[in-house]
Amino acid sequence: MTVSVDSSAVVSATVDVAGVPMSALVAGVSQPRAVVVALHGGAVTSAYWDSRVAAGLSLLSAGAALGFTVIALDRPGYGASAAYTPTTQAGYGRHFGHADYIDRIATADGRVDLGYGAIDALLAGRARGAGVFLLGHSMGCVLAVQMAADPRGADLLGLEIAGIGVRPHAGAGRGNLRDLLWTPARLYPDEAEAALALSASPRYEGSDVRALSDAFSSLAARVRIPVRYTLGDHERVWSNGPTALADIAALFTGSPRVVTAEQSAAGHNLSLGRSALAYHLSVLAFAEECALSKECADRGNPDGG
Repeated sequence: MTVSVDSSAVVSATVDVAGVPMSALVAGVSQPRAVVVALHGGAVTSAYWDSRVAAGLSLLSAGAALGFTVIALDRPGYGASAAYTPTTQAGYGRHFGHADYIDRIATADGRVDLGYGAIDALLAGRARGAGVFLLGHSMGCVLAVQMAADPRGADLLGLEIAGIGVRPHAGAGRGNLRDLLWTPARLYPDEAEAALALSASPRYEGSDVRALSDAFSSLAARVRIPVRYTLGDHERVWSNGPTALADIAALFTGSPRVVTAEQSAAGHNLSLGRSALAYHLSVLAFAEECALSKECADRGNPDGG
């Protein structure tokens, strides 16, 4: 199966969120089923979701072809907002003279506000369909869960998180990071790694990594929307397998529905591997289920019968 959209349908956009520029790649449709907002992981950009090295890898193309507007957002400190984020402690409070903006990017609450502000600005004048569905990969899951746990998160359709966990993989200490992210090589098309746009990581991500295991459970408990959690069957950064999937799912105690998935023939970079189309279709199917559930609830039949 090949799902494609003319690459010209994917456009770059930058919006102003109270003085902070936030950038994104957008594949819009006029009457979307829903809007999927995708948050990339560490040291990459929104281009992670729009790989063109092989047919079918782009989430933006697949989503638009199936009737979804897809926004791949550069997280705070990446893309257009990177200049507002110092890379050293000494830079905080004086970098480029944007002390207020830096404080907003440096705090979790500030980044959540920027995320929601960017979504609203990017969707101004656009139809939202059934609503906004949030997708995070790797370090992007931290912001995704923070946004879902925020009171505004109750209005989201649902949440997909992938390539994240609270316990490192048993073999993580025996390899370098590059090998953990891209192993086994047979799962990725030629040039997938070389074509990936890399970026410096903002300083706050170091704190996010260290605090992840403590913060994840408390944040997850505040999420009130459907959740799907995915790991590749060849994930090597985080502990995987049925027990690891179940352990994370159990943290979302307030969610009305939590499902887990092990993506076959997939490593850490789920959206860059040969199974990317299969993964993206499964995410979009879950987003469709969330949209249908909302429609049924809006009609006074929350059970969907």
